[in-house]
Parts: sequence; structure tokens; C-alpha cells
Amino acid sequence: MNEDKVVTRETVSTPTNPRTVNETYSASTVTGESVRVSPSGGEVARRVVVFLFGLVQAVILLRIVLLLANASQGSAIVRFIYDVSNVFVGPFEGVLHVNAISAGASVLDISAVVAIIGWTILEALVIAFIGIVRREP
Repeated sequence: MNEDKVVTRETVSTPTNPRTVNETYSASTVTGESVRVSPSGGEVARRVVVFLFGLVQAVILLRIVLLLANASQGSAIVRFIYDVSNVFVGPFEGVLHVNAISAGASVLDISAVVAIIGWTILEALVIAFIGIVRREP
């Protein structure tokens, strides 16, 4: 992880001979130092990609947990999570011959598991691409 560092130094002049009051100040000592660290543009892009893909993966994981717990689809928040996650799971439906496994009322959404794997692979590819094209000093 490359980051730009800027160091600021403050100096205070002190008299060379403390007994003489009217003498000009010539020696200096460092009284404080502050460091400002800012990430490079490539690092910022990587962080944004990780954050966005993390949100997608979290929504899909919530879908899996809610389906396993047999959450009521009548609830507004559950319906919202299903609707949002369907956008990200949809492209992966039908990849395997089985989209879901049921046991009683619980459902293991296999297509959602495949979607998490697929989005994670895509995230790794995007991060690798950013690492290749970013310009480092």
C-alpha cells in the first residue's frame, strides 16, 4: 500500500548564549512534527471497489440467511432485501441444475451461494486490474 507522506516541521529559535538578552537568535530546535498521510489514487480506487463489492456480498449473504431462517416475505425489510439481492443473484440463476435445496420451510439458495463466489471472483479481477494500471512512483 503506497501512501504519500508530507512532513511539516516547526522550528523555534533559541539564543546561543542564554545569559545575553539582546543577542540575536541563531540556533533552532524542532519542537513539533506532524505527518499527513494520504493514499494514492490507485489505493482510493481499490478501497472504493472493495467497499462496493462488500455491500453486494452483504446483501446476498442476508438473502441466504433470511431464506434459511424462513423469514416472512410479507415484511417490508425482508421483501426489500430479496428484491435488491435478486438483481445480483439473477445472473447466476441456472448456472447449476439446482437453484435451491429445501428442507422443511428452510431454503438454501444455491444460486445465491454461486453469486457470492462469482462476485468475489469479479472483485478480485477488478482489484488486480487496478493494481496493474495504477501508476506508482
